[in-house]
Amino acid sequence: MADFEFTCLDVHPERYGAGPTLVFRLRIDERSAQPIHSIALRCQIRIEPQRRGYDEQEEELLSSLFGSRNRWGQTLHPMQFAYVSVMVPSFTGSTEVELPVPCTYDMEVASGKYFHSLESGVVPMVLLFSGTVFGKGERGFWVEQVPWHKQANHDMPISVWRDLMDLYFPQATWVRFHHDTVDALIRYKARHAIPTWDEAVGSLLDKAGEGQR
Repeated sequence: MADFEFTCLDVHPERYGAGPTLVFRLRIDERSAQPIHSIALRCQIRIEPQRRGYDEQEEELLSSLFGSRNRWGQTLHPMQFAYVSVMVPSFTGSTEVELPVPCTYDMEVASGKYFHSLESGVVPMVLLFSGTVFGKGERGFWVEQVPWHKQANHDMPISVWRDLMDLYFPQATWVRFHHDTVDALIRYKARHAIPTWDEAVGSLLDKAGEGQR
């Protein structure tokens, strides 16, 4: 039976993707020295927010996800980030493979809110592996499953996420509005001759006493 160990070496933004994509670079070690023909590898990536601390500004922004700090013992649980797959080509001993992970900056998605709330430090992640292994030995081809307990921890610097979003959405954040809200904003912009959506929302925030302009 193959004996695997998985390590996440680093994460970097894909500079020329069709959409924002993080690339996780994995090292796979097979310690029994059996020739591996290929692996249909699946990976579930979770964020583990309980594995780091937060300052006051981050705490305020994270309240929409986890509530007030006195509740974090019950609410600060792992959250799903991605579920992706990749074909690992043949190797013996060890190999490295890139795992592309499509991302969203939708602020309705929990991970988008979490990333946006962090000022510095890292995003604690765990990568959980599964999949099918295809090998070839003295007795011919064999097939087995990647054991479900195989995983790897990785602390991704939040700067990697900011670099990714700056590549695809420079100085911007995606926020979803209802159609009626968009229609009302269009009318408001037209009445007050406001050129951009950002300035329209900023004007409304200023009138409500919540602006920072």
